[in-house]
Amino acid sequence: MAITRRDLLLTGAAAAALPALGSVAGVPVVVAAEAQSSNELPWRHALSLFGKVKYPADFKRFDYVNPDAPKGGVARQIAVGTFDNFNIVVSGVKGQVAGAVALIYESLLTESLDEVSTEYGALAESVSHPDDFSFVIYRLRSEAKWHDGKPVTPEDVIFSLDSFKKHHPMYSAYYSHVVKAEKVGEREVKFVFDAPGNRELPQIVGQLRVLPKHWWEGTDAQGRKRDVSTTTLEIPLGSGPYRIKEFVAGRSIALERVKDHWGRDLATNVGRNNFDELRYEYFRDATVAIEAFKADQVDWRTENSAKNWATAYDFPAVTEKRVLLEKFPTRSSGMMQAFVPNLRRAKFSDPRLRRALNYAFDFEEMNKQLFYGEYFRVRSYFDGLEELMATGLPQGRELEILETVRAEVPPEVFTTAYSNPVGGNPEAVRENLREAIRLLKEAGYEVRDRKLIDTKTGSQLAFELLTAEPAFERVMLFYKPSLERLGIAVSIRTIDPTQYENRMREWDFDIVTKSWGESLSPGNEQREHWGSKAADMAGSDNIAGIKNPAIDKLIDYVIFAKDREQLVAATKALDRVLLWNHYVIPQWNYPFQRTARWDRFGRPAELPKYGASGFPFVWWYDADKAARIAKKS
Repeated sequence: MAITRRDLLLTGAAAAALPALGSVAGVPVVVAAEAQSSNELPWRHALSLFGKVKYPADFKRFDYVNPDAPKGGVARQIAVGTFDNFNIVVSGVKGQVAGAVALIYESLLTESLDEVSTEYGALAESVSHPDDFSFVIYRLRSEAKWHDGKPVTPEDVIFSLDSFKKHHPMYSAYYSHVVKAEKVGEREVKFVFDAPGNRELPQIVGQLRVLPKHWWEGTDAQGRKRDVSTTTLEIPLGSGPYRIKEFVAGRSIALERVKDHWGRDLATNVGRNNFDELRYEYFRDATVAIEAFKADQVDWRTENSAKNWATAYDFPAVTEKRVLLEKFPTRSSGMMQAFVPNLRRAKFSDPRLRRALNYAFDFEEMNKQLFYGEYFRVRSYFDGLEELMATGLPQGRELEILETVRAEVPPEVFTTAYSNPVGGNPEAVRENLREAIRLLKEAGYEVRDRKLIDTKTGSQLAFELLTAEPAFERVMLFYKPSLERLGIAVSIRTIDPTQYENRMREWDFDIVTKSWGESLSPGNEQREHWGSKAADMAGSDNIAGIKNPAIDKLIDYVIFAKDREQLVAATKALDRVLLWNHYVIPQWNYPFQRTARWDRFGRPAELPKYGASGFPFVWWYDADKAARIAKKS
């Protein structure tokens, strides 16, 4: 797919659903009399949301890999938490276990790490769609095989889509606009969409992890019929470059490279998947994990704690350069990380109260005391993606889009540039708390006997800060005294990951911490993040419970943008309205991936621009380096 400056072709139904889109885009909406037929469409080897792809159909490899990288060795990585499931259709598979299990599967397309939002054929050899994006056809490779030798078929693809839509809350929303998948040739599967104009849909269905229908509809070693809707620790059948070799439930997973993998010579796989074995060791405590790394029980650690980065890596192996510390820039992703009040609970329904909670958060002092000044305050729901962040006052296309929802959004959207309160010194903190009290008074609260009382009910405002990460307790403990100075009764509770997951699915919380990742090309996932329908879907990413018609409309502008310029404008408009509704209390961001590794690996001279470290996918085991470390030990 190439995004070009052409009129957006809509059928009558889609045009009626988006009456303002053409005027915002500055072009007339053209109603298509008849969509292109399948046999008129060109076949492509890749799709891009931004236009021309970098690599031609006959390319030999990605530029960022070493085609002569040796195969072999083991890469041992740290995983935090635990696991009890290998079924990726069930949403409980998260974190490292999700990444590990995903390696045994493949999708129709695979991502290029030196281009933005561009993917090349993996299970599929080619793809075709009409100019109005109303459907897409994928043609599978004839050589694509499951690890049991059976071919990957259109029936597998259809089964996978149906399973994810039915049983996984996130993918149910993500693929909600795919109304039908059908076999249209021996190796061809067609996805039909509910309306034209959704530029992302042809590509995001290509991201679908394909499951083996025959395996899931079969029986296990005990003769029990498998069920794709339930959890399982049976090692699943895959088609990818790795298979699960062994595991200890909740403690470790080992993957082995499939040496006769059907796709090992594909251009997209050359120079990748170089380790014979990938091991994931699970730790519930970050301190124990660091000690395991120091003892050379694991090879690679990604460090998320500024405190640990500053204090935990002063040991002999670092001085001797046997352990290397390195930061890698993250260029392709943004984020919103925040304290998130549960809007489903009446006490958080007033935006003035939520804004007051922001005034009570002294990020600057926390950054100095806890984070060694490493972080900066999140300023946007797309923080880190400068092109997409709402700054200053709206103008141009962004302003045109916002005018269509003017009556439904806070007036400050048009008059005031959003900013977070700034603390860091006693005078600023006192001023911020005074402003918080003013906002709380407007929201119907007053302080009586040092307690913040709801004047309608006579009860004290109280809430629980909930986490599954013990390391995050210190952040909550720092925040708690400021809230208590306002008269709020605050409790902090840390629970295990399984309890936490269950409470999230039942929306049983007051305030939690949540991070939403964002790409350079926002689209359909925005509905799952902030859309009204997702607010009632157990397990969705709309944990805040946002239900706002204006935001739903702005999400549609993002999804149905006809070109990059309109996408940027619509994303800024969405960002600005989310910010001014004060749904969350923004936390912090950091534009690098911090890593520590035992120096027994090699890597390409130039890492992929949008892949951060690229580990372990484009790295390899260096036997000479490993031998030198062994001698020094």
